[in-house]
Amino acid sequence: MKKMLILVVLASLTTTACTSVKPWQRGYLSKDVMQTGQDPMASALNNHIHFSKEGSSGGGEAAGGGCGCN
Repeated sequence: MKKMLILVVLASLTTTACTSVKPWQRGYLSKDVMQTGQDPMASALNNHIHFSKEGSSGGGEAAGGGCGCN
């Protein structure tokens, strides 16, 4: 059992996908295809709803009160 745990830990440490991004590669990563939310209007609406319901402002694109009247 202990060998299996050590094997799992070693496998997870050696299979990470971390790499450094070169300055000339950052342009490729900033394209619209690489974004998680591809629809900017839907992203803006979701951010507005989230921050309106949270009753907080800052840290996002939209600010509003808890009532959602912004």
